[in-house]
Amino acid sequence: MSTEEKPKLDHDTVRRRLGDMIRIRRFEERCAELYTQEKIRGFLHLYDGEEAIAAGIIPLLVEKDRVVATYREHGHALMRGVPMTTVMAEMYGKAEGCSGGRGGSMHLFDAARIFYGGNAIVGGGLPLAAGLALADSMRGDDTVTACFFGEGAVAEGEFHEAMNLAALWTLPVLFVCENNGYAMGTALDRSESETDIGRKAAVFGIETQVVDGMDVVAVQVAAAKALRRIRAGEGPVFLECRTYRFRAHSMFDAQLYRDKAEVEAWRQKGPILRFQSWLLDNGLIHEEEITAIEARAEAEIAEAVQFAEAGTWEPVESLTRDVVAAETPPVAASPPTGEKIETTYREAIRAAISEAMRRDERVFLMGEDVGAYGGCYAVSKGLMDEFGEARVRDTPLSESGFTGAGIGAACAGMRPIVELMTVNFSLLALDQILNTAATLRHMSGGQFNVPVVIRMATGAGKQLAAQHSHSLEGWYAHIPGLRVLAPATLEDARGMLWTALEDPDPVLIFENVMLYNRSGEIDAGAGAVDITRAAIRREGGDITLITYGGSLYKTLEAAEVLSGDGIAAEVIDLRVLRPLDDETIMASVARTRRAVIVDEGWRSGSLAAELSARIMEQVFWTLDAPVGRVCSAEVPIPYPKHLEDAAIPQVPAIVAAAKTALGRG
Repeated sequence: MSTEEKPKLDHDTVRRRLGDMIRIRRFEERCAELYTQEKIRGFLHLYDGEEAIAAGIIPLLVEKDRVVATYREHGHALMRGVPMTTVMAEMYGKAEGCSGGRGGSMHLFDAARIFYGGNAIVGGGLPLAAGLALADSMRGDDTVTACFFGEGAVAEGEFHEAMNLAALWTLPVLFVCENNGYAMGTALDRSESETDIGRKAAVFGIETQVVDGMDVVAVQVAAAKALRRIRAGEGPVFLECRTYRFRAHSMFDAQLYRDKAEVEAWRQKGPILRFQSWLLDNGLIHEEEITAIEARAEAEIAEAVQFAEAGTWEPVESLTRDVVAAETPPVAASPPTGEKIETTYREAIRAAISEAMRRDERVFLMGEDVGAYGGCYAVSKGLMDEFGEARVRDTPLSESGFTGAGIGAACAGMRPIVELMTVNFSLLALDQILNTAATLRHMSGGQFNVPVVIRMATGAGKQLAAQHSHSLEGWYAHIPGLRVLAPATLEDARGMLWTALEDPDPVLIFENVMLYNRSGEIDAGAGAVDITRAAIRREGGDITLITYGGSLYKTLEAAEVLSGDGIAAEVIDLRVLRPLDDETIMASVARTRRAVIVDEGWRSGSLAAELSARIMEQVFWTLDAPVGRVCSAEVPIPYPKHLEDAAIPQVPAIVAAAKTALGRG
């Protein structure tokens, strides 16, 4: 060991390290008692036996460094300086908790300490950490993100995707694997063909270290070396800490998968017993000092329990708080210039991206083949030449990984535009979209938000068969915490993006593949567009036709056909699928007294079904006929053109549904 690597083991330091571990252990022992008293509920995963890892690493981080933890994160939170009082209150679910009572044991957040909380999705924090580090790297900040996770996470695709991104982009991340031998109840050698976890990271070219995770000094030495390397700009480091949890996976766990002798053998080399014995044997600490450390910990725990017991329950009236921002920035619409230019839907989106990147240096585009290739649908063609590879960033084919990285970068203050090639591919990123982007504001009690924009192509009509042709935007419109947009016009394609980038919450934009080549005139000064309201595209008094995206022009064509029969159809373009603009929809239906919804999604469980239910709930007594629906057939989208056309809404079906609602069918 070099002089530089030798740890500082003066009296104050060793006493502090021992005190840190005892503090964590005693806190969790009290939590276990409170759990049996049903004062702490849900899952409770204890860190008992692994204290040397948090105690050895986190004190080496500086104030501006970031910490991403896993669901067994009480020790990480306490070591990061999150007050024990607010941690305990969060365990109770009280409003005074560090996450406002919204997160509980598995989701401790503290923005002031740059603590990004625990993540109950195994491996889910890895892409987030990569994204946080990406933001720091792009800004040139001297900041490290420390990401803690268990060995079970190495089986997840997100582990490999995050490792690859971190190595590929030389990101400043310290990946800390707390290898306790059992993911939940399955031993490592029963679930992994390769049990040398370090080799899994090393294959990506990442510097890898393996350390005895029961030895706080060894952990500290290894972490210090890793952090020096990362701060020197040499890229990520993977630190495997071989440890053991003395208690069950969670308090629900009967622990039938290992015997008591195994646990007891590990307890004899536990981090506290080991370090304390070494200190006593070498005269570095005295028994009375240990007694004083334990007394201080017990006093702090008693105060924390008292604080939690005296805490308040959040009123039910605030149930919907911190789902999305209470307010969004107003739209700064550009006045029309009167000058018209010819463009296409594709070119309008490209112009929007280009303008956003010129206006705000925080904006960057990332996704599969968005750079050198120019995008699967040529939307980003030429942007890499204009803005460079750092801001038009080609990613691997790892949707969950790079979407999670975009989410992390947004959390760190950047404004990423993440492009998923098709809506079908987005299902690989659904974990990150649903479990991180849509929930982070809520789980953190409003401390963290995710201003990311995620774009993707959707819809059928190009004979791409069943895996590239579906309209799944209605699925995403089901998720609280997201804003879901479906621009259909050139103006919306051009203007929605900038407004979305200013939104403090995640925005998903669905671009129908049949619109990319659509051309027309647009005002030369067309700018930001309101993303809160539906738009009436054609006025009429006899029936309301409600649609969005690629079906808008079919619906307008159907309205024109109906006009030939003396029927004046009003056409509403939803534009915003979440939150729905009930006011515009209900005002129109109340006036026309009939409605037909045109939705390229499947009929069962569709967005059309949601709209129909809302109409029935809000304006039922004004209706003169049942709400009609024209949706895709209940089949995977076929490849042959005639079958594909038959499977999705077409003009004749819309006309027929409208006439049926009017009693003319």
